[in-house]
Amino acid sequence: MGPVRGFKKRRKTEKKPDGNGSASGSSEKDGPVDWWDEFSKRINGLQQSPSMGIDSFEVIFKISRKTFDYICSLVKEDMLARSAHFVFTNGKPMSLCDQVAVALRRLSSGESLVAIGDLFGLNHSTVSQITWRFVESMEERGLQHLQWPSPETEMTEIKSKFKKVGGFPNCCGAIDATHIMMCLPASEPASNVWLDHEKNHSMVLQAIVDPDLRFRDIVTGWPGKMKDWLVFESSNFYKLCDKGERLNGKKLQLSEGSEAREYIIGDSGYPLLPYLLVPYEGKELPEPKAEFNKRHFATRMVAQRALARLKEMWKIIQGVMWRPDRHRLPRIIFVCCLLHNIVIDMEDEMQDELPLSHNHDSGYHQQICGSVDVNGASLRDKLSLYFTGRLPP
Repeated sequence: MGPVRGFKKRRKTEKKPDGNGSASGSSEKDGPVDWWDEFSKRINGLQQSPSMGIDSFEVIFKISRKTFDYICSLVKEDMLARSAHFVFTNGKPMSLCDQVAVALRRLSSGESLVAIGDLFGLNHSTVSQITWRFVESMEERGLQHLQWPSPETEMTEIKSKFKKVGGFPNCCGAIDATHIMMCLPASEPASNVWLDHEKNHSMVLQAIVDPDLRFRDIVTGWPGKMKDWLVFESSNFYKLCDKGERLNGKKLQLSEGSEAREYIIGDSGYPLLPYLLVPYEGKELPEPKAEFNKRHFATRMVAQRALARLKEMWKIIQGVMWRPDRHRLPRIIFVCCLLHNIVIDMEDEMQDELPLSHNHDSGYHQQICGSVDVNGASLRDKLSLYFTGRLPP
């Protein structure tokens, strides 16, 4: 499978959560409280009372029951319509809630198929099949949760929030990239292709993020050795911007003779373009440039925090994956990004329990692109003067 540049799959009718919050819809036994009370007893060491069960659920899955029920409603048709019927090792059939719980635990914990199977009383092959069925369903059913902002009112709100973060006017996003590490045997013919500049086997994920830490555009599937700017220049987002079909909204007047177009910001691993602003290089910069860099750093932290939270919440992509199927891995990464956004869209209170970090790529050094477009340089200089009140009226 090639790099994921944005899924354009057929859309199916999205299912909304049932009014009573029940996700399985097959019987009373599958309702939210009764289902979890029984399911929790399968987990080693957990013999909780119903009142304790809800708390345990949030500890184990790191999302609220409201979010869990919504995810179940999205995948219900696909998970229950297929011919295979999954069962626990004791022969009891698995409900929709059971299946979604297993898949979410696999993605959020990063534990092995055997460990998940032992925890829930399943064969490891069953865990694998359920997880993949869930991924296939989510990448179609949840697609509406990862889209470029539309309509204009949505982008206006994003610009307003970015301005509050670092003062950047007309800013539409922050871009960054991270590495998903893999463990590949040296004897494998293709292993060198995936060996990156830090001597790890990895796959890169590039993300453009809004001020609420929501992913708005992602690219994944490329080997980790590929430079950040090359991943960007291979993306559909870059092509759309280059053709004037993205970041082409209203320009904002900075002063009587100066205006700023729409743009995103990124670190020095990206080229300076009319629609992508990177920091000034060098030390002991003059005040306007130093002020620009200070505000730029504060703003691009949004992307770093989003990627750090993604890896913290969905640990299957945080550590080193053992011999992953490289055709399936981009799709797993994509679904983890969807789930990340769903937690935000559902205003899930559990996200507040996660630590705020910006360290998503430990051990990787800052790449320097150094490519400069004259129009990008002009906009950057105008903004540096704008921030220090020196922009001519």
